[in-house]
Amino acid sequence: MPDPIDDAKRAQRAELRERRQQLGDTARSTAEAGVTAQLDALVAAHDAQSVSCYLSTPAEPGTRRFVTAAIERGIRVLLPIMRADGLLDWVVADPEAQEHEAALGVSEPEGELLGPIAVGDVDLMIIPAAAVDRTGMRLGWGRGYFDKTIGSMQARPPIYAVVFDSEFVDELPRDVHDQYVDGVITPTRTITLAPAGR
Repeated sequence: MPDPIDDAKRAQRAELRERRQQLGDTARSTAEAGVTAQLDALVAAHDAQSVSCYLSTPAEPGTRRFVTAAIERGIRVLLPIMRADGLLDWVVADPEAQEHEAALGVSEPEGELLGPIAVGDVDLMIIPAAAVDRTGMRLGWGRGYFDKTIGSMQARPPIYAVVFDSEFVDELPRDVHDQYVDGVITPTRTITLAPAGR
């Protein structure tokens, strides 16, 4: 039986994926510089000594420059590793670490696995998204890794999703397992969202 929420999400993801693929190299480079500046300011505002982030794919707003700079400043950065049970393991980011391509075309670093609960100790979570709406509802890419991880946390730090400017939208379809984020990072701004109405 068709699920109208799943159908709406699938259609929106397809449109967003196509729009991202049409971006040129100059637009991607400009976006990465903007995201790096916004994330640097966010980390400073939270006085974060430990953060979780992810290694962006070529189609995503770039996070790699931020990760490298954060490590150089002595910030502990945890990067996600996908598990078969749908949760995420974590490794400490190391600029010297080898990477391999995992499922879904995502790059994952080599390193000692710390287990899913390791992310509970970070001061700030920075996660990927396809889009985020004004209530903080996040649309992921459909596998649920971050929704499951966030939903399993006993206490959660502030969570910010990284998207392009056009992907911060008025409203998104939502399902019961979908998790809210506390804010949005785009190449031009940082938006902290009020939890009202959740």
